[in-house]
Amino acid sequence: MLGSMFVGLLIGLLAGAITNRGERMGCFGKMFLGWIGAFIGQLIFGAWGPSLNGTAIIPSVLGAMILLAIFWERGS
Repeated sequence: MLGSMFVGLLIGLLAGAITNRGERMGCFGKMFLGWIGAFIGQLIFGAWGPSLNGTAIIPSVLGAMILLAIFWERGS
């Protein structure tokens, strides 16, 4: 449980830093973004690349970046 929370937060933070979006989401928002981004990213791109706690990092970050690009404006 704690491992998946950490991985979700890490993915959310990476996606937010790369896209410069979702700055005011907070820790729990970034964690949920990471979880949903991991699900969507691995669904679309598969499970390739480095893995942390059973989650492929690169497809997960790509999925979270897609979510940020679609749903959040810059500065929000």
